[in-house]
Amino acid sequence: MINHTVRVYRSEENLPHQDQLAHKIAQVAADPVEVEQDVTEMIINRIIDNASVAVASLHRAPIVAARAQALDHTAPAGGKGASVFGVSQRTSPEWAAWANGVAVRELDFHDTFLAAEYSHPGDNIPAVLAAAQHTGRSGAELIRGLATGYEIQVNLVKAICLHKHKIDHVAHLGPSAAAGIGTLLGLNTETIFQAVGQALHTTTATRQSRKGEISTWKAHAPAFAAKMAVEAVDRAMRGQTSPVPIYEGEDGVIAWMLDGPDARYEVPLPQLGEAKRAILDTYTKEHSAEYQAQAWIDLARKLHGEHPEAADPQNVESIVIRTSHHTHYVIGSGANDPQKYEPTASRETLDHSIPYIFAVALQDGTWHHADSYAPERAGRPDTVELWHKVVTEEDPEWTRRYHSLDISEKAFGGSVEIRMKDGRVISDDIAVADAHPLGARPFAREQYIGKFRSLAEGLLDASEIERFLDVAQSAETLQPGQLEQLNVLAPAGAIDLASSPKGLF
Repeated sequence: MINHTVRVYRSEENLPHQDQLAHKIAQVAADPVEVEQDVTEMIINRIIDNASVAVASLHRAPIVAARAQALDHTAPAGGKGASVFGVSQRTSPEWAAWANGVAVRELDFHDTFLAAEYSHPGDNIPAVLAAAQHTGRSGAELIRGLATGYEIQVNLVKAICLHKHKIDHVAHLGPSAAAGIGTLLGLNTETIFQAVGQALHTTTATRQSRKGEISTWKAHAPAFAAKMAVEAVDRAMRGQTSPVPIYEGEDGVIAWMLDGPDARYEVPLPQLGEAKRAILDTYTKEHSAEYQAQAWIDLARKLHGEHPEAADPQNVESIVIRTSHHTHYVIGSGANDPQKYEPTASRETLDHSIPYIFAVALQDGTWHHADSYAPERAGRPDTVELWHKVVTEEDPEWTRRYHSLDISEKAFGGSVEIRMKDGRVISDDIAVADAHPLGARPFAREQYIGKFRSLAEGLLDASEIERFLDVAQSAETLQPGQLEQLNVLAPAGAIDLASSPKGLF
């Protein structure tokens, strides 16, 4: 890996293209290095993972709306178009990336990488897959594109913090998805450079979508970035250029949206000829909730079994969770969002409330992607009483471990202290989720398949479940034109397109 120093340049300094971060990203994307087998296997795991959560959300309102929008746009001439989860109809690739991106993101239930910034690198898959289907590419080409998408997003996330400046994390997704599509299509460095710049320029937005009363746009934000990436590649292939230098310019992203004109970042990127392995640093979710909640659900389940009396608010004086800066200030009481304690809050808000999540998991000893967020569950009086006894505090040591670059000590958990009314104190801690690569039960192919089966049961025919799993596990051998087999089809009549909400199109 090479660490590239990135800073702001005055216009008169005239920074050459080859010295700009977007160009260095493009060079990595254009590098024809082979994908190593363990990376290929993990990419297949994540294709299965994305399909799992997309299937589970097929009938949720944001997906129904996004799917209807996408299907109002037909596949363009000169290409095959791309698949939309759940149905056989095809649409243009940018709209397929949109619809499938919403389906993948809606339940907050797929893979994650956390460092200087937060990310869900599986959000690259809908964009790259849509472009691959439309252009008739092979499974091997798809996997090469996805290896790039993960590589670029993970390394941007390691180096450049967006949330400190209230910029949404999808600003790293636009460039990574554009780079991944560039690799998929075998585009030259200059074309990918222009696409990366356009994708970044069009996907910088504020973090209000993840603050306070969180709306359905939380699921749409990465889908929008994916759609913009597809469009940016299309424009760049037609010879259209982007603002330069997009990162380093005097009026660019770093100078005015991030750390300002005196900022310096060290961005790691592979050397030419070096394998793209960043996906192996990422991890998926066993539970449908913000990633920082994963370990807390596991700890609450453990405490439910060991101390069932703590589930009754009549026995509990207070619950204090000591954790990292991010967990405290984004999904904890440090956010100062009253909605995080509101029983009528939206699902999107509740999955960003660690007080709610810990209380429910402590009472139920389990977590369910739908039942745990149901209005009747959130409004249960004993749950509300226990929930309002939970507060979070930042602990400097857990913050340090959260930001550690040493994967062996990097942590996303903390410690909890439950004070009982009889004077006893129940305390415990957890560093990483059970499903984390260093956790109690790391996810492997068996767990990814199990997740798909459990979420698809009752929504897909048994034969379709088996067909998809067989195809997905052989993704690298799919021939040009066969990638539509990576779609999943709902049973006949399960999706009523005629009743979809109507809009402008």
